[in-house]
Formats: sequence, C-alpha cells, structure tokens
Amino acid sequence: MIPKFLKKRIFKAPVTTGDAAATKDLDSDISPVVQKPYSNAPINQLYRKLSGQMLDVAVKPKLLGELPEFDDDDNILRFYVLQDYSRSNSILIDLQTQEHNLPPALVGVQDIAHDIKENAAIIFLHHPHAKDSQLSPRLSRLVSAVLQHPELKVRLVPVSILWGRAPEKEDSLFKLLTADNWQDPSITKQLFNIGVMGRDTFVQFHPPQDLRTLINDSLKGDGEGFSVFDSVASDLKDSLAQDTLLKDRLLKDTLLKEGALEDSELTANILNDSAAKNSNSITNEVDEAPSYAMVAAADGNRELVRSLQQQLNIYLDKQRASMLGPDLSDRRNLVDKLVYSPAIKNAIEAEAEASGISVREARALAKGYANEMVNDYSHSIVRGFYKFLTWLWTQLYDGVEVHHFERVRELAADYELVYVPCHRSHVDYLLLSYVIYKRGLSIPYVAAGDNLDVPVLGPLLRGAVAFYIRRSFRGNALYTAVLREYMHTLITRNTPIEYFIEGGRSRSGRLLPPKMGMLAMTVHSQLRHSEKPVVFIPTYIGYERIMEGGTYVGELKGKPKESESLIGLLKVGRKIERIFGNVHLSFGTPLHLSDFMQKFDVPANSLPADRTDTPLDDKASAMVDNIGVKVMQHINKAAVITPVSLLSLVLLSAPKSALDEDICREQIALYQGLAQQLPYSADTVITDMSPQQIIDYGIKLKLIERRPHILGDIIQIAGKQAALLSYFRNNILHVFILLSFLSALVARNGRIERSRLNSIAEQLYPFLQSELFLYYPAHGLTETLNKKVDSLLANGLIVELSDGMLSVPETNSKCYQQLQVLATPVEQSLERYFMTLALLAQQGSGNLTENEVVDLCHLLGQRLSVLYADDIPDFFDRALFTSFISALTRLDYLQKDEETGILTFDQRIDLIAHHAKYVLSPDMMQILQQVASLNEEEIAHAITEISNKKQRKFGRKR
Repeated sequence: MIPKFLKKRIFKAPVTTGDAAATKDLDSDISPVVQKPYSNAPINQLYRKLSGQMLDVAVKPKLLGELPEFDDDDNILRFYVLQDYSRSNSILIDLQTQEHNLPPALVGVQDIAHDIKENAAIIFLHHPHAKDSQLSPRLSRLVSAVLQHPELKVRLVPVSILWGRAPEKEDSLFKLLTADNWQDPSITKQLFNIGVMGRDTFVQFHPPQDLRTLINDSLKGDGEGFSVFDSVASDLKDSLAQDTLLKDRLLKDTLLKEGALEDSELTANILNDSAAKNSNSITNEVDEAPSYAMVAAADGNRELVRSLQQQLNIYLDKQRASMLGPDLSDRRNLVDKLVYSPAIKNAIEAEAEASGISVREARALAKGYANEMVNDYSHSIVRGFYKFLTWLWTQLYDGVEVHHFERVRELAADYELVYVPCHRSHVDYLLLSYVIYKRGLSIPYVAAGDNLDVPVLGPLLRGAVAFYIRRSFRGNALYTAVLREYMHTLITRNTPIEYFIEGGRSRSGRLLPPKMGMLAMTVHSQLRHSEKPVVFIPTYIGYERIMEGGTYVGELKGKPKESESLIGLLKVGRKIERIFGNVHLSFGTPLHLSDFMQKFDVPANSLPADRTDTPLDDKASAMVDNIGVKVMQHINKAAVITPVSLLSLVLLSAPKSALDEDICREQIALYQGLAQQLPYSADTVITDMSPQQIIDYGIKLKLIERRPHILGDIIQIAGKQAALLSYFRNNILHVFILLSFLSALVARNGRIERSRLNSIAEQLYPFLQSELFLYYPAHGLTETLNKKVDSLLANGLIVELSDGMLSVPETNSKCYQQLQVLATPVEQSLERYFMTLALLAQQGSGNLTENEVVDLCHLLGQRLSVLYADDIPDFFDRALFTSFISALTRLDYLQKDEETGILTFDQRIDLIAHHAKYVLSPDMMQILQQVASLNEEEIAHAITEISNKKQRKFGRKR
C-alpha cells in the first residue's frame, strides 16, 4: 500500500518550469497548449495500465448517441464534465476516449500562455476536494482563466455514465446503496458498480459547450438559474453605497473644520450635490452591460462558478432522466394513489350517486379499473425483452433502419414525449420500444388494447411497456375518469407515452382516420397542470414483409377477426425462419402542443386540477381535431420509399401485373427520379438501391419472380402475392398520388387545357387529401399542381402545346408507356368515389343513413373487386368509404340529420360524379353504374344481413 502523501507526489503530473516556459516562443507556429500523460512516473503508468486492463475486462460499456464533434483548432482546451467523482468513472472515460479517438481524458493539460496546468482533462462537479461551498476546483480555475484571458478557448463536454439503466424505485434500499452523493464514492460502491453493473453500463458524450458562452449567458441571466450579474450587481451597489456614506461623512467633517457649516444653505447644497453625483455614479457603474472587470472587482467568481456548476448539473440531471425515466412507484401504491386522488374521489361519488351503489362499492370498482390498466414495470423483464428482441430481429429482418432519431434525443430532456406512430403490426409495440431503448432514451409506456392481455404474453408486456385499455368504454364515466387520471399521472411524472392514434392496425396499408380519445386525454392533462411542455413525435413504421399479411387480406374480404391468444402467438413463432427484409422507423417533425394552443387561443392551466370530467370547450376540441390530422400528415411526410413499395407501385399498375425487365427498371428509375426531383417532404426517405438491385431484392423476398423469355425476361408478381403487395404500395401511395392524378387527366383525354386540368384537380383534391392525409393546403394548391405538371414535362411524360394545352407524347414512345403506368394508381380511388356517388344518386336524397351507405358501398366494393379488379382488397376497406362520406359531409355536399343519421343532398353530387369521366373509361363507368344499381328489395335484404352479421360479431365479443 502506497502512503497517500507519497502517492500524490508520484502520481502528480509533471509541470513545465518557469525557465522552460520562458524559453518557449509563444509566437511560433507550435501550439502553446500541451497535453502530457497523467504522469511520466513508471509506477503511475503501470497503475493506470493495470487499472484500465482490469476495468476493460469487467466493464463492457455501450456508447449511446453520437460522438462529439470538435473544432479543428489546436489552441482549444477540451475538458470532460462528470457529475460524480470516482476512479472507475475516470478510467472508464479515459478508455472510451481512446477507443473512439477522442482527446484523451487522463492527461495533463498545460497552456503556458494562460497559466493553466491541470493534471487531467476531467471536471468533476461533485469533487471530494471541493471547498468554498462545494465548488469544483478545476471548474473554478478554468472560469478564472477565461475571465482573465479574452482569447482563451475552452470546450466542456458533459458526459453521462449509467451503471445500469433500471429506473429507481421510490424509497428503495437498492437506491440507498447506489445513491450518488457529495462524498468520494466508497471502494464498496465502486466495486459494486463494476461487479454487478459492469455489463450493463452506458456512456453518452453530449455536444461540446463553449465555456465563454456559458459565462456570458450566466452573467446576462440567459442560462438556467439566477442571474449572476444581478446578484453581483446588488452586492456591488451595497458596497458602493457604504463607500458613499463614508465619503459624505468625511466631506461633512471637512466643511465643519473649515467653518463652511456656518452657512447652512451652502452646506445643504454641497451635500445634496455630492449625494446626487455619488448616486448617479453607482447607478452608471452597476447598470452597464456585464463586465468581467466588474465581476472581478465584486469578487463574483464564486457566484459565477456556482451558477455554471448548477447549470451543468441540471443539464446532466435532465439527460439522465431522459435515459432512465422518472422514479417508479410500487404498482400497488400507484393504484392506491389513483383511487384516493381528489379527481377520482369526485368521480367515485358521482358514480355512486348515478348508479345507486355505495361509495365503497364505487371505489372498489374504480380500483378494479386501475388494476386492469396500470403498468407493472420490471427492469429485468425489459432487459430480457431487449436480449430476446436483439436475437429475434436478426432472425426476422435483414436490418432495422432508423431515420431522424436525433431530433427526438434533442427534445427528450426538456419535453414530455408522446410518440404517435402509425399501426401496421403487433410487432410495432416491441419494435419502437426496442429502438428507443437501444438508443439510450427511456422507453415509453404504450397504450395497448386489452385484447393483448392474454395469458403469458399479457403479463410480460405489462411488465415491460404496456398499460392496457379497453377497446371501447363509451358511456362508462368512472372508467374514463380512472384512465384520464392515470394518463395525467404519467404525464405529470414526465413518463414518455406511446399510443397508436389510428386505434387499430391498418389492414390496407393506408393510414386510418385518427381516433381522438387518447389525444384528447393528453390535451386534457396538459390543461389541468403541466410539468413539462408536451411534444408529439409522429413516427412512420414501414415493413417489407409483414407477419399478419395473409390475415389482413382475409379480414378485408369478410373473414372474422381472430382473437389474440397463446396459440396465435405460437403460430406467429413458426414464421421466424422466413425472411422479412428490412424494417424502417422514421421519426417525423415534432409537433409542439404549445404551438397549437397559441394557434387556437387555448390558455394553459385552464381546467381545474382536481377534476377529470371537465369537458374541453369548442376551441380546445377543434384544436384536438387539428392535432389529429397534423399527426397523420406528418407520419406520411416521414414515409420511407422502400424497394418493396416501389416494386409494388410499378407492377400493380402494369397490365397483368407484369413488365419486361428493361421496362420495369426504367419505370422504377422514373419513380425514384420523380421522388428526388420534387420531394414529397424533407423528411421523406428514398431507397438508394439501383433499379436492378431493387428487382433482385424483390426476387430474394419471393414477392416477385423472373420469367425467362427469348425476347427478354419478364418480371411479374409471384403467385398470390398481388393482394399483399397492394398493402406496401398503399404505404407510399400518397407520395405519387397527385402525379398519378395529373397523368391520368392527360392520358385519358389525350389533350386537356392546363387551366381545365387545374380546375378538375382542385375539385377532387379534398377527397384525395382526406383519404391519404396529404399535407398540401387547398388554398395554395394551384402552385403545387403547377410544380407537379412542370416535373412531368421535364421528364417528357406529357407535352405542352400552344395556348396552354397539355398532350400525351407519341403513342409508341417509351414515355407514353410510362405515362400509362403512372396514371393507374389513382383510378381505384376515383372508382370508389364514383360508385358511392352513383349509389347515392340512384337511391335519392333522404333515403339512406351514413352507416347504411358505408355498409352498402363495402358490399358493392367486394363484388366489384371479385368480378373486375383481380381481387385487390382496396375495395374491401370500409375505412376508405367512411373517409369519403366524411369528406362529403365536411364540405357540405351531404347533410346529416343528427337524430336519425339520414343523409340529404342536392344536384351538386352529380357535378362531382361528372368529373369522373375525365379519368375513368366509359366501360368502367358503365360497370360501376350497374354494380351500384340496387332495387328496394336488394337494399332491404342487404341491410338486414349486415345488421344480423354485426349482432353476431358483437355477441362473440361479449
């Protein structure tokens, strides 16, 4: 054992002597900043090497986030900032800096020109040798150096080290054992961290911060905490005021000695002038802009360092909270807190009075509801899921590609994150949480349907990410109150939340209309009380193969939905050996709730904090609806154009779903070029595969096949894959729909005036916008249309003649064939619109309800798809007909009676249908007319059968 006094001498970094410094030419090209090893003493080098090797064996840290980027300037001093002092932390950071080629941490930093001689490049905010109100000694020295030398550049790199990522339990003995404090961490604690947490250790380097900028912000009061300038200025004013009183007394004594006090009026004037001058002097000296000289004069360095240290501590605390999440309450305690909260007490009393039961019975009912939904977070289950999913993704997918995640990391420390992804598959729950956890942020609590609360799987999901809610609870006021209060508890505790705004999985690949219930609860909570501002994270999830694909097609065709069960889980497990390609997660542009509150003039804290039943007013309700639409639009803006979706779009638009391989390559290249030349959004991601690579990739996934032919190979959709590929086509249909629509208007008419084309497009655009959540505003649509037309012209797909006339290219040209393929995707949407309008016109105004129209259109769509549309399931999707009817109602083409639901309309319906002739062929319009022609008996029979089917389905659910 080396004595402590001797160890300090041996391990102390060598310092350049004054004589050596004097011989240095500071004006030469050699940098005055010198970095030397922690010590040149052999014993220290051996100590450091052995410690590093032992730690490297026991600890396998994982790097979170991006590595810091440094300016290429040798004169900049760089220091790493840690909250807590420990030898293990020091060595761990040194090892990480070596591994990632960063400026080393355990070095002696010397800057002779600025008299800086530090034996390491690490600043510990909680240092055992801290004195003067526990200030960091190294930070204090660096602040003084920066104040004295305006040219000195110092960069601070905050670093988070997590020995394990389990959120802390409130009042936990384990928390007491591992708690950080101001004392030098004991050997026991350090050995515990290394031995128990070594394989679960995480390191994150945060962006470098300029120390001089931090000082300036702190002096001006722009940083976190109080203004150092105000504090020091106040002290300085008091000091100057005392000096002034002393000067006045001396002046008075002088006048007395000289006999000037005999003239009392003269004396008063002299003293008043002196006081006024001194007062102005004090005000002028102190109220000027922050001055380093003034701070030094006022001995403000101590306050300044304390402020900087506080800022850095707060910053690192926030980063830690964003990675771990808040402290956890025991599930039983959380349920009790919910049930006995003031808001739920009011709800219980209301339920008891309304239902005629006792308060105790109502409270037991509320407690049962809480037990149904409350998450039971277990870090061991999360770790188990993480390891299992790491293996599973390698079995299922070629890779998990993540886009735009850094924008989420930037918000995590200061905002309440609400993830609002699209819902494609049951895998979504696990995939999104896995990606978030792997990248170092706290996993969100996921609102899952209680249909997933099945034996074995249900408790595991509850222990990891899920809190369960019923699929429907309309009219159950007490259940609604408990859910609202639980949501409010999560939000006020700054727990990240995730819910699927569509309410269920999309069976067609398009986004479903948003369900506003969870969104309204989030807004309701924020208006009751807010700890952090809420920000919504729209998230796009895209697959290239999907496990439930066959099930989705069957459900769209009318097969009953299969209930989730352990057997169903085992059936899915049989597919693990199959190849599912890549999966993509793209995080869209965040939506800040405060921006919507300002837009709709909704004040903060406008709802009572102790009530859950206060309804949102009209402004807040309109705001919720607007947020829902914007979330869907931003999910679509973050779409990923994958190889599979491109293949699907091209081949499903071709006759017989097949193309010559050369033509297929050219069509894929055309779609890629259109998407790149005029991007749908800056957030949209386009595959960088070449057309040939895309074709080969589709063959590998067994979605398409190559048929050899002597005149050239043919690429066609593999057997029974057309219905499934329509799902992936619909994922990106919104990106190309306007180009397809404009192409169809030109292709089906041969020639059309540009003004007429714009007029028809503007008339039908609101229905396409409603179906596909297009973000282009209607008031600026003409400009958007002109850009799309110019893009088609630039690629030779259409030709501009004189007098604003647009025409197709030569009929035998390559461009003409490409135009025909591009024009096809929009046709199915317009066919559905025309069929619905034909049904309404044939039945007449005031004869059908909204639900009856949707049900009949669904039946007609199924029949049309089987007879004429190659069994493509787009016509089976009820949501598409619901969206169209809603758009007609919103635009006042239809009027709905609130009591009966009966729809009424006028001749304007015929005007919309009239535009269909510009896109649809006469034969198709005739077919749609025939399919929509139903007599009264057929209508009555169909409605009766649909009603009976719904009742049977409802009976099974109960």
